[in-house]
Amino acid sequence: MTSFTDGPLSHRMTHEGDLEQLYLQLVERFEKHRIETVNGRIVVREMSTIAHAEAVYRLTAELMPFVMGKGWQVYPRAQIFLRTRADRYAPDVIVVPPEPRLWDPCHVHADDTFLVAEVVSPSSSHDDHVTKPRNCALAGVPLYLVIDAFANRFRLLSRPSPQGYADEVTDALGKPLDLPAPWNLTIDTGKLVRR
Repeated sequence: MTSFTDGPLSHRMTHEGDLEQLYLQLVERFEKHRIETVNGRIVVREMSTIAHAEAVYRLTAELMPFVMGKGWQVYPRAQIFLRTRADRYAPDVIVVPPEPRLWDPCHVHADDTFLVAEVVSPSSSHDDHVTKPRNCALAGVPLYLVIDAFANRFRLLSRPSPQGYADEVTDALGKPLDLPAPWNLTIDTGKLVRR
């Protein structure tokens, strides 16, 4: 993981417009990388490991039959729009309605999602567990799911508010995870990571 606002470039980014301009340049330059702005810094992550890709795939496979039955869509690693001048996240999985509201061709409005999910990487643990949930709650993401194979646990955050998520379910991977309405779906978290 590289953070472009921690080194010599940081003194040049005195305005939010500078950060936005650098972000857009990096997105264009590093097409095969995952680029986000998180807490005012630009984060460029390398391609995922196979274990990470498998966890994303297995979560998608668990969700897909239910999602297809509802006519919803699953977007792996699309971007969500939190609000103007806010961070830009590219979650591992986003579930959206059939025709989600788009802010631009690359961003779905965060409050027009049904679920945002992150699979933790060693370099993303703090952001996935702390920073992103706080900002996703402010933006109205109804369900925020974290799959953390390193800690052998999952976290489901729900009922967003300006103070954060009101409800949290945390348990060991392998335990069933019940998604609330409108889902009414149980995920077998034991299938999400290789044992």
